[in-house]
Amino acid sequence: MSIDAMKTDAAKTDAARADFTDLFPDEVITMAMSRDITLPRGAGTFVLITLDNGFDHTKPNTFGPATLSGLSGALSIARARAEAGEIVGVGLTGKPFIFAVGADLTGIPRVADRAQALAIGRLGHRTFEQFRTLPVPTFAFVNGAAMGGGVEIALSAAYRSISAGVPAIALPECFLGLLPGWGGCFMLPNLIGVESALKVIIENPLNTNRMLKGPQAFQLGMADMMFEPATFLEDSLSWAADVITGRTAVDRPDIIRDEAVCEGAIAAAKKLVQDKTGGAAPAPLRALELMSAARTATREEAYAAEDEAEADLLMGDELRASLYSFNLVQKRAKRPAGAPDRSLARPVTKVGIVGAGLMASQLAMLFAKRLEVPIVMTDLDQARVDKGVGYVHAEVDKLLGKGRISRDRANRVKALVTGSTDKAGFSDAEFVIEAVFEEIKIKKQVLADVEAVVSPDCTLATNTSSLSITEMAADLLHPGRVVGFHFFNPVAVMPLLEIIKGESTDDATLATAFATGKKLKKTTILAKDSPSFIANRLLGRFMGEVGRIVDEGTPLEVADRAFAGFAPMPPFVLVGMVGPAIALHNNESLNGAFPDRFYVSETLRRLVAAGKPGFYLYPEGKSGRPVLDPEVVGLMETTANPVVLDIDQVREQVLSALAQEARLMLDEGVVEAPMDIDLAMITGAGFAFWNGGLTPLLDRTGISQKVNGKPFLPPGAATVPA
Repeated sequence: MSIDAMKTDAAKTDAARADFTDLFPDEVITMAMSRDITLPRGAGTFVLITLDNGFDHTKPNTFGPATLSGLSGALSIARARAEAGEIVGVGLTGKPFIFAVGADLTGIPRVADRAQALAIGRLGHRTFEQFRTLPVPTFAFVNGAAMGGGVEIALSAAYRSISAGVPAIALPECFLGLLPGWGGCFMLPNLIGVESALKVIIENPLNTNRMLKGPQAFQLGMADMMFEPATFLEDSLSWAADVITGRTAVDRPDIIRDEAVCEGAIAAAKKLVQDKTGGAAPAPLRALELMSAARTATREEAYAAEDEAEADLLMGDELRASLYSFNLVQKRAKRPAGAPDRSLARPVTKVGIVGAGLMASQLAMLFAKRLEVPIVMTDLDQARVDKGVGYVHAEVDKLLGKGRISRDRANRVKALVTGSTDKAGFSDAEFVIEAVFEEIKIKKQVLADVEAVVSPDCTLATNTSSLSITEMAADLLHPGRVVGFHFFNPVAVMPLLEIIKGESTDDATLATAFATGKKLKKTTILAKDSPSFIANRLLGRFMGEVGRIVDEGTPLEVADRAFAGFAPMPPFVLVGMVGPAIALHNNESLNGAFPDRFYVSETLRRLVAAGKPGFYLYPEGKSGRPVLDPEVVGLMETTANPVVLDIDQVREQVLSALAQEARLMLDEGVVEAPMDIDLAMITGAGFAFWNGGLTPLLDRTGISQKVNGKPFLPPGAATVPA
């Protein structure tokens, strides 16, 4: 490329950036710092560009407009030097532990014009193409976490190495309501084949945004070489030298390009998308179109199509709702609304757990791993205690077997967890949590027994999912130290921890609860002491309304199909996962508190009485397709005057009930704001990012206005600004 052409290209880049650069006033600029490396064995001078935003690994490198401009400048200089014969290759790497995690999304909520959205895609493509088309061999040395645009610029290199210690490699865009729009939908299927690329672009994002580790990405063919972390850069440069001089040839297996095979894989992925989203999320469907076309399209055609698709998605409400969700999880979750001054928190150097059943055992595992303090479990007899401690030891052994924990740490965690039938072991504990049967009398007695042996400053926590904290603490000498500490099952997986303030709960106890929740790496949300708190109250209204609809005559299969793309799984599948008895208990508790709104399904009552584990059977295993249990069908009674609703009617009736309940919860002060409802439903109930949890969907569909006379959120909070 001539100097004039370089100037023209740079001018185009600057013009495109000018269209939207003002939308990113808070961009943390990632610098592209070039240095010359003398390659070993006389291979020549090599330019290594390191991406570094000046912060540690907790603030990863991203690509905003200013970053892309700086990278473009560094690549222009490298091109000139390459054309002058000064250098033999160019490599790109990241700061310690981080390669790059994709586009800077902070300015996207301000994008109000499709031309701006289009310019964002074009600038990324243009900059990455500068790297790809350099007249010398190009390398990406993926030393740390790489996502989105970080993966795409690595794919733009001619050769790639990856560290075996990389914790996360992903193209997560479809999880957020976008698609890999800087070359990913074209380059990845043409590198590793459509089937493998579908796993990265479609399957993983739609399965709770799974990530690949370095070795997994290498096995898929996303990198040509893998080196150990300690000598990664040295080994990568040595390998690059041999590639450049021809000592090493990079061979890649041929990929399948047969049309029938490729389109068959696309069709299977489309079915997965439909099952997961119900067609409610446009991003994965657009990604599939681009991946299908990648087999025959030119790069120019593919990139232009990516630009158009990305612009459409950037101007869609699903993406804006996803960014709203992302902001909740990344920012609001770290500064819980209503939490007292953290300096009031008391230290926790020993934990007591009342109970040794499955939930209590999961808690023991979590506390031991995260807090690394002694844990004492108690139960009614030694056999139960031994089973609980044994569960923790078995779980630690599983982590050891998978290489996720060292043997020394495994031994330390095991040693931290002990058990006894005597609560005297709690005498020097600063935090005791009960996880016994969900019955108020039992829990009150347990707390009274614990209070008799612990110090006056010990925090007493309850893992109740629905019962009153105030009532539980009423008869204690120090009711101010009792707090709700409600986990969701499975404890290791579900991020949400509801912290419930009773009428007497003091600020020091509340601060201790929030500080402990943070150390446990949970998303903590403050809730008022009210029946079933946040997530379970809304899930109870949801399940009660669906149960009413089925009891009144709508086929169960129709009701289950109404919530694809809204709930994480069909409601009657969810009953089986939660457990029919637990679901019934929650609904009966809520019906007792609010009998005019919460319906208790007679079918569910008969299911529990019959001892059935759920509505469905799984003849192919839990990962297979569920089949309605014929015995359950026999338990379902036909009404004299059935009311049969279609899918749209089912959905509207249930969403209307949720809109009413969410508004009542806000009016009652159960939570501080709609954002806390959405954060709870995302992290505790698995509601979709692209819906914003709950309230943005209710606003977007007009149901909030219809039911409550007003939306939950201001215009533009989770939608495209007007």
